[in-house]
Amino acid sequence: MKAGKPDLFILLIVLFLLILGVVMVTSASFPRALSMTGGDDPFAIGKKQLFFSLLSLAMMIIMINFDYHRFRKLTVLFAVLAPIFLVIVLFFGVEVNGARRWFDFKIFNFQPSEFAKLALIFVLAHYLTEIGSEVRTFSSGIFIPLIYVGLICGLIMMEPDLGTTIVIFAIFVAMLFAAGVRISHLFSIGLGAIGAGIALIIQEPYRLERLFSFIDPTQDPKGSGWQILQSLMALGSGGVIGLGLGRSRQKFFYLPEPHTDYIFSIIGEELGLLGTILILLSFLGLAWRGYKIALSTNDPYGSLLAVGITSWLVLQALINIAVVTATIPATGLTLPLLSYGGSSLGITMIAIGILLNISRAQQENF
Repeated sequence: MKAGKPDLFILLIVLFLLILGVVMVTSASFPRALSMTGGDDPFAIGKKQLFFSLLSLAMMIIMINFDYHRFRKLTVLFAVLAPIFLVIVLFFGVEVNGARRWFDFKIFNFQPSEFAKLALIFVLAHYLTEIGSEVRTFSSGIFIPLIYVGLICGLIMMEPDLGTTIVIFAIFVAMLFAAGVRISHLFSIGLGAIGAGIALIIQEPYRLERLFSFIDPTQDPKGSGWQILQSLMALGSGGVIGLGLGRSRQKFFYLPEPHTDYIFSIIGEELGLLGTILILLSFLGLAWRGYKIALSTNDPYGSLLAVGITSWLVLQALINIAVVTATIPATGLTLPLLSYGGSSLGITMIAIGILLNISRAQQENF
């Protein structure tokens, strides 16, 4: 059957978020760019984000027109490269704030954990499609894929990066559920994940500190509670319609990482409640269409890819928003399509291109 047009609704949402991301990164990074360039170029970081966005857009267009079934032949390559990159970065990666998560290629930084998310989706989609009804057995449906997911999560935790580990495990659970794993089996690994999460928090003092500061950030307003309080101040001061584009006060070195992890706070400050609601509706719209694509296609492999990609983007967005609104403790995740970053944006747009490619191949128009 001849492929149709890609899902227009998703395409419009992505273009909207991409353009808004360039605008907000430029605004949020204004003070830092001035500092970095000695006052010469306040748009230095924004220009980089524009370049990354245009390059990523080209990658998405290529993926829209590239038959996603061809990726099945590369499953073994993805499965091998993901852990290799994660091991290499531990030894040769750039250390930032005590974490080794990036390769510095001067022009851009490459984050192997971003590649690992997409690689894992390819590997799980292929494996779960191959085993078919055996997914309902504990050994095939849970134990075998859990070995690989555990390896990936373990390597990412060595960086360390708890936030990405949570997202990867959530992708794993979502794809298992879509493949038809028994609910009792999912419940058992859920309990195990909760236990492991508690152990990881207790084992690292800085994670316990984040937990206590989340419970009551006012106990240490100039220390562990600083980020939460500044983020809430930014969101609160924006009111309903915001202070106006470019008028944020918190970006002037009050709020750490305003153009990356906490860009949602700057959006709330400059564009107000209306701006933040629009962001939430955009990701909910992405979830609706993404899961509908997964349900509408007759190809089990394509359906699982769609579930994995949609779950990744939407869950990461919701976790980021929950962090900056002090709904959950800080985890250090970026907001897809909006936060500054080259490798994360590029891989995200490749994933979206694959999702749109699946929407072209589905038999039902909606």
